[in-house]
Amino acid sequence: MSSGSDIVFNDPRRFGYMKIIARHALEAEPLLKGLGPEPLGNEFDADMLARSLVGKATSLKAALLDQRVVAGLGNIYVCEALYRAHLSPRRHASTLASRKGEPNDHARRLVDAIHAVLNEAIKAGGSSLRDHRQTSGELGYFQHSFQVYDREGEPCGTPGCGGIIRRFTQNGRSTFWCPKCQK
Repeated sequence: MSSGSDIVFNDPRRFGYMKIIARHALEAEPLLKGLGPEPLGNEFDADMLARSLVGKATSLKAALLDQRVVAGLGNIYVCEALYRAHLSPRRHASTLASRKGEPNDHARRLVDAIHAVLNEAIKAGGSSLRDHRQTSGELGYFQHSFQVYDREGEPCGTPGCGGIIRRFTQNGRSTFWCPKCQK
């Protein structure tokens, strides 16, 4: 019996998959068990982020892309949030927390930046670089607001910085950042 609805899953880069699960079975689903909180949910705040990063020797960018730390953050939005928080993608993830897991100013700035970037991206319909489209078929427009992503060689937009946006490969992904103002 058809409900009159269609579900379309288009993933040309093959990062995702789809599995239909009954609502009552979500808590027991092994694929969802290890996921971190949704970055726009109530559970994601500086306290939670700091607790997740205590003792992590990995880079901050790698930690943010780890879906067990926070679910749903992708490369573009991590680059943009780190830039807005003035934090280096190479910084050790553990530097956002005290040894007891308490957040510092870096953690608070980063959470605020993640929220701002994601809310702006949602409002703009996402980022259409190659193949992303909204459910309506329209392109997203957040790519026009990128401050560092895909801006290698351009001047940093931070007032008074004077740095140049650079790109390097980190964990197999392009990382864009300003080495002068992101510490």
